[in-house]
Amino acid sequence: MRDLDEAVSPAGADDGPADREPGPASVVAPRVELVRFESPVTNARGRRPGVFALANGLARAGRLSSTDHAWWRSSNDWCNAAYADPSTVDAAVYDDVANPGAQAWFKSTAVELIEIARAYVALLERYGVACVERRTLAPGRVVYEDDVQVVVAPPR
Repeated sequence: MRDLDEAVSPAGADDGPADREPGPASVVAPRVELVRFESPVTNARGRRPGVFALANGLARAGRLSSTDHAWWRSSNDWCNAAYADPSTVDAAVYDDVANPGAQAWFKSTAVELIEIARAYVALLERYGVACVERRTLAPGRVVYEDDVQVVVAPPR
């Protein structure tokens, strides 16, 4: 999972061959439903920040209570240790030239990660920050895939 302090968003679990290594994936659509939690509105860059980016924004702006800040810090640290950061496997995953508009999605089979994301959504709700859940079987061109997430870019 991308370092949550820098991430646009993380993502979800793989039902592909057990011997496939994490990393750049084919353009074949995943066989599982994908889930993404994101802002319902675009930001200044024309993107919809994911749940982790939204929470990180609250923390960086100093808007979290001390209790919520401690939870955010601890949760980010746990996720960073537990899940792969796609950009450390392939530096081009989030490259604006190679993969403009790339977004991370959770695989619906990544139950633990989705539960964690929902806890982040609850944090956002406490501070009046809107976050919507989206689901799809065809999010775009898959540029990275591992057991819990895919990163996709719009079709070329």
